[in-house]
Amino acid sequence: MKRIGVLGGAFDPPHLAHVAMAQAALQQLKLNELQIFPTGQAWHKAQALSPASDRLAMCKLAFAGMAKVVVNPAELQRSGPTYTVETLRAMALEHPQAQLFLIIGQDQARALPSWYQIDEIVQKAIIWIVERDVGPGNATKSLSGNPDTEPQGLVIPTQTLKLPRLAHSATEVRDLVAKGLSIDALVPQDVARYIHTHHLYQPAR
Repeated sequence: MKRIGVLGGAFDPPHLAHVAMAQAALQQLKLNELQIFPTGQAWHKAQALSPASDRLAMCKLAFAGMAKVVVNPAELQRSGPTYTVETLRAMALEHPQAQLFLIIGQDQARALPSWYQIDEIVQKAIIWIVERDVGPGNATKSLSGNPDTEPQGLVIPTQTLKLPRLAHSATEVRDLVAKGLSIDALVPQDVARYIHTHHLYQPAR
């Protein structure tokens, strides 16, 4: 059975922790393919995202040269809010014989019980949570005891993907750019060049 990973996010911008996450997923989950989905209209993010064209271009630069990795623009092309379940439905139709692996970060994992159609997401993909500086585990666990957010009677099975400690984030990258400081140690070289050339994340004048 073909093993396909699904890794989504704002990627505003993609940084070295994202690249490390993709590498870990490919190696530890023995994926035949990893599809990267820059999000379209993120229903859960308060701040406005950079233009879709810029985030797509940066993703292609960040993951260029990584075997088995495909940057998929499907969510950017979809109208309305972006929901993971819709992406998984499309993937299941396109690859009916494949096993899907949904790869998410710890921040996303904490909000899982409130995700749209989480019960269907659980049926369509194995959920792997990326945790840093921990060993892989296979425990089935419920991520919320809140009856107002967790679908009644649903236990969300998750597994853990091991990742070395990488403390930086997209927010940190944007803040450094706004202050005129170097981001060379945080993002792939081509992404840093793209951000500089296109004057992204700089304060309004």
